Amino acid sequence: MTRDTPEDAEDTQDDRPVADGGSDTAAGADDVALDPWGSSTVSDYRKLFEEFGIEAFDEVLDEVPNPHYLMRRGVIFGHRDYRPVARALREGEDAAVLSGFMPTGDPHIGHKLVFDEIIWHQEQGADAYGLIADLEAHSARGLSWDEIDDHARDYLLSLLALGFDPEAGELYRQSTNREVQDLAFELGSNARFAEFEGIYGFDGETSVSHMQSVVTQMADILSPQLDEPKPTVIPVGPDQDPHMRLSRDVAARMRYFKVTEAYASFEADDAERDHLAAAYAALEDDVETVRCADAADWLDAEMAPDAARDAAMEKLRAAGAEPLRPRVRFLDRNATDEAFDALVEAVPGEKRRYDEHVDAFEMDHEAAEELAREVEVDNGGYGFLPPSSIYHRFMTGLTGGKMSSSVPASHISLLDDPEDGYDKVQSATTGGRETADLQRELGGEADDCPVYELYAYLLAGDDDEFATEVYEECVGGERLCGGCKEQAAELMREFLEDHQEKRAEMEAVLEDLDIDLDSDRRGIPGDGH
Repeated sequence: MTRDTPEDAEDTQDDRPVADGGSDTAAGADDVALDPWGSSTVSDYRKLFEEFGIEAFDEVLDEVPNPHYLMRRGVIFGHRDYRPVARALREGEDAAVLSGFMPTGDPHIGHKLVFDEIIWHQEQGADAYGLIADLEAHSARGLSWDEIDDHARDYLLSLLALGFDPEAGELYRQSTNREVQDLAFELGSNARFAEFEGIYGFDGETSVSHMQSVVTQMADILSPQLDEPKPTVIPVGPDQDPHMRLSRDVAARMRYFKVTEAYASFEADDAERDHLAAAYAALEDDVETVRCADAADWLDAEMAPDAARDAAMEKLRAAGAEPLRPRVRFLDRNATDEAFDALVEAVPGEKRRYDEHVDAFEMDHEAAEELAREVEVDNGGYGFLPPSSIYHRFMTGLTGGKMSSSVPASHISLLDDPEDGYDKVQSATTGGRETADLQRELGGEADDCPVYELYAYLLAGDDDEFATEVYEECVGGERLCGGCKEQAAELMREFLEDHQEKRAEMEAVLEDLDIDLDSDRRGIPGDGH
C-alpha cells in the first residue's frame, strides 16, 4: 500500500470539523437505549459500562494472545465475560466465535470490523461461524427473498476474500439451518413476551415472525455449543447487546442445575450470603461449631441494619441450632429425575441431599460447575456456557453521523468501484481546522475525524507505528487535511482493488460450499414490524 503523503497534495482544509471518530459518535444520539434494528448511535461509550455492565476491553487486553490491532487501538472498546475465551485461546483449548450479518444492503467497511474479528479468532484456533440472518432481514426489515439472496452472496464473498477459511469454519443461512431452528424452538420455551416488551419495546403491533427472529438469533448465538459446551464469543456493535443479555439469561434457564455458594439449608440471595459469610468468618475461630442462632446474634451486634442483614437474621433465627458451614449448592432447575440422581452419585465426599438441591462440603465452586455441566450433558442436556461478547465502536460516516448502508455517501461499500472509493474519501469531512494556518498553529482534531478513523480502523492495517504517526502529525499541525485525504484515498483505492480481485477468486470457492444462495421461499414484502 502507498503510505507516502504525495508532495503535490492540495494544501487546503475542509470548511469545518464535523463528526467524531474518537471516544464518542454522532452528537445527539441516544446514549442509553440500544435498539438492534434502529439507527441510533451511542453518544458516550462509557455509559455502557455503567448502564449495562459492559467491561472496558483494556482490562482484559493483557490476557489476549497476539491481540488484533482493533483491540490494541481501542476500536474494540468493551466486552462481556471475554476472559474464558481469552484463556481458551492462550491455552489451546476449544473455543468458538460467531457473528451474523443481516443482508439489507451492500457490505461496507463498517461490516469489515466484524469480518476481521471472526477471522482473527479463527486464526487463533477458535471454531468460526458466519451466518446470514435472512429470517431477521425478512421479518424485521421486510426485505424480499430475492433481495436477501443477492446481498447474502455479497457478504459471504467479502468474508471469504478477507481470509475466512470455510474448510475450518462454517457458513450458513438461518432459514436453512434445521439445527438452529430446532434449538430456537427449545429456547422459546424459556423466553417470555414480557421480556420482549421490556428489552425491545415489542407491543401488540409487533409481528410474531419478528419475535421468532429474536429467538432464532439466540439459537444462533448458542449453536456453536450444540456439540459440546465451550467458551464462545460474539463480536457485535453495542446496539446488539440486548440480544446478548437475553441470550445469556435464557442459556442459564436451560441449564439443569444452578451452582451457588451456601452456608445453611435455607436459600439466601447474594446480599444475604455476604452477611452469612461475614458472620461465619468472624465466629469460626472462636467456637467448635458455628450455629445459625449465634450468627444472627453476631449480625445484630456488629453489622449496621439494612434489608439484607435483617432478612439474613430472620432466616438464621428460624434455623436455630443448625450448623452454619460453607458449602457449594447444586440447585435443581430443569433436571430429570435421572440426572438429579446421577449428580448426587457423582458429588464426592461429604454431601447432603434435599428435595430440590444437593449440598457438597468438599468441592470448590469451579469444580462444582464442571461437574454439574458434565452430568447435564451426559444426561441429555446442553450444558451451555454463558456466551461472551466483544463490542466495537461504530464507524463515523464519511459525511458525519453514523455510517449507514442506506446512505451511500456515508460509507464505502466493499463493492464500490475503487475510483468511487477514492472520490468518497476525497469528499469526506474531517476534524481539521478552518484554514491551513490554524491547522499548523493548533493542530487537527484527529479524535473527531472520519478520515483518521479510516487509518485507525482499516488503512493502517496491522502497522501501529503508521497509525500513530498519522495521529501525531495531525494533532501536531504537521499534517494538513488535503494531503492526508489524498493519502487515505490512494490507500482506499488500493484496498478496494485488492479486495475485489480476491472476491472474484472466491466465486468458485463459494459455489463449492454447501450453502443455498437461491432461495425458493415466498413471502409478503413490506414492513416486518
